[in-house]
Formats: sequence, C-alpha cells, structure tokens
Amino acid sequence: MNVYATRRNPRKRVRPCSYRRDAQRGATAIEFALVFPIFFSIFYVIVTFSMIFVAQQSLTLATAEGARAALNYQLASSVPGAVTLRATAACNTATHMVAQMIRSADCQTAPTNCSYDSSMTCIAVTLTYNYAASPLIPTLPGLGLLLPKNLSSTATVQLNPVNIL
Repeated sequence: MNVYATRRNPRKRVRPCSYRRDAQRGATAIEFALVFPIFFSIFYVIVTFSMIFVAQQSLTLATAEGARAALNYQLASSVPGAVTLRATAACNTATHMVAQMIRSADCQTAPTNCSYDSSMTCIAVTLTYNYAASPLIPTLPGLGLLLPKNLSSTATVQLNPVNIL
C-alpha cells in the first residue's frame, strides 16, 4: 500500500465549504459601505460641536478679560470721556484675547447704568462671531440646520464713579 495514497491532498478544496465562502466574499465590503457613513457622521458632528464649544469658551474668556481691562485707569478730563476710553480699552483687549481660530469677532461696548445701583456705571463688553459666514470646520450638507448662526458672549463690569477719574 502506498503511503501517499492514504493522505489527503492539501491543495484540494472541499466543494461544500467553498460555496459558503464564495457567498460571503463581498459581505464585509457591503457592511463597511453601510456602516462607515454613519460612524463618520457621528465623528464629524462630535468634532464640529467640540470646535464650537472651544470658540464659545474663547469668546467668554476674551470678554471677561476685556471687562477687566475696563477697570484700568485712563487719563481723561471728564467722566464720560474716561468711560469712553475704558470702553475702547476693553474692546481692544477683548479683540486681542480671542483665539486665532476665530478670524473676526465684532466687539461692542455699552456704558449703561447698573440695574442694582443707579449711582454706579457699568460697561458691558460683547463679542459676537458670525459662525454661519465663516465656520471653523466646513459644514456637511444638512448639518447647517443644527449649527448656530452666531456665537456671542457678554461680560459686564461695574465702575465706581468716584474712581473713574
């Protein structure tokens, strides 16, 4: 008896298994093609809203620093002139403190009466970023409905009229 006759040929395929394997051959590619857009969309939304959160935090920090800058002494001859100079200093500081990823934030200051004490003067520093005009990350179709049009932050500081001049 020949020893080689009793051994199986390792190159020989068994027909029933090969039919099952051939039927499953493209299933992985099809599953990937169906699942990838969903995972990519979820990842994209997470990154987009994270960047919006970072931009909002940057605006908040910049307005707070701008409001603090309004407390610095400004040489002026009158109280309205001093308040105007402090408001300008607040806006300059706030604009310079914004993160560089935010290309153009509009700064506005409004000297107002404080609601809790009419004898005091308050300066409100507001930074606004038009996110719809210049988004940080390009927007996917359909995602623009969920994104904010503007990002805005306001900080208010109280000025004692005795210490303004």
